[in-house]
Amino acid sequence: MNVLITGANGFIGRHLSKILFESEHVVKGTVRSRENLVFLPEKMDVSVVDNIGPETDWRDVVKGIDVIVHLAARVHIMYETSDSPLQQFSNVNTAGTQRLALQAADAGVRRIIYLSTIKVNGEKTGDKPFTENDKPAPGDPYSISKWEAEQSLSRLAQKSGLEFVIVRPPLVYGAGVKGNFYNLIRLINKGLPLPLASIENKRSLIYLGNLADAVMKCIDHPYAANKTFLVSDGEDLSTPDLIRKLSAALGKPNRLFPFPPALLRIGGTIVKRLNTVQRLTDSLTIDSAKIVNELGWTPPFTVNQGLKETAEWFKNSRLNLE
Repeated sequence: MNVLITGANGFIGRHLSKILFESEHVVKGTVRSRENLVFLPEKMDVSVVDNIGPETDWRDVVKGIDVIVHLAARVHIMYETSDSPLQQFSNVNTAGTQRLALQAADAGVRRIIYLSTIKVNGEKTGDKPFTENDKPAPGDPYSISKWEAEQSLSRLAQKSGLEFVIVRPPLVYGAGVKGNFYNLIRLINKGLPLPLASIENKRSLIYLGNLADAVMKCIDHPYAANKTFLVSDGEDLSTPDLIRKLSAALGKPNRLFPFPPALLRIGGTIVKRLNTVQRLTDSLTIDSAKIVNELGWTPPFTVNQGLKETAEWFKNSRLNLE
C-alpha cells in the first residue's frame, strides 16, 4: 500500500515514518524544508511542501497514494503572539486540510487519517472520561480549527469516495518530546523541589510508540472507515504519580512536597501561567474502549516502558545540556 505522511519530520512523523518504512508499505513523506531530511529514512521519497493553506497544490504529491496520514499542522502555541490566532490556525489546520482532502479525493486516494486532538472534546473532565459520543467543546483557536477540519472531512466523505479516520490523542510523550512535558523532565532531572504532592487528579497520556501503532491499525482496517477514535495508554496517572515514575526512570529522587492546589492556581494567575497550572492540577481522562472493541487495538507499550524510553532519550540527548 502507498502511504503519504504529511509532516513526516515532526515529533510524531519521524517515528511513524520509520515504522512504516520498515513495514511492507511504500512510504512517501512531506516536509517544510530539505534541512530536516536527516531525521527520516535515507531512501524515503520526500517532497517539500513549505506552506499549508487553502491554496496549497497537493496534486503531484498525492498521485498514486492509497492512504494519507495527515500530521502536518499549526500546533498549539503556549504564548500566542498573532493578532488573529483563529485565522492563523484555520488557514493551516482547517482550510489546509480541506484542500488536501479535496485534491486527494480527485486523485483517487482511498483514505485519509487525520491526527486531531482530545482538546476537541474539551480541556478537562470530571467524574467521567471523554468518549467519542461527547458533544465537542473546543475551547481555543487550535482545537476549534481541528474540530472544523474534522467536520470538513466528514462532509467530503459524504460527497466522495474518500474515507476518513479521526484520531484524537491526549498529550503525546516519547523521544523528542518538547513543551511542558520536556520542561517537567528537566526540572525533575535538576532535583528541584516540586510543590505538587497534594494534587489529586487523573490524566490520560499516550506514548509515541502506542500512538504510531494505533495509526498503523487505522491505515487498512475496514471498520475504521469514517470513524473517530480516542486513544491513550490505558493507564491514567495523577501528576504526583507521573513525577514519581519519571523520577524513577531518570534515576533521580522525587522531591515532591505538599502545597494547596488552590494556592498554586492563585500563583499561576498572578504570574500569568494559569493554563500551565491547570494542566498540572485538572483531570483529563479518555475512554479508549471504542478502538479496542472495534479494531482490536491494544497499546503495545506500558506507561513504564514509554517513560523509561523517554527518560533514556533525555539522558542521552544534547538537548538537556544546560
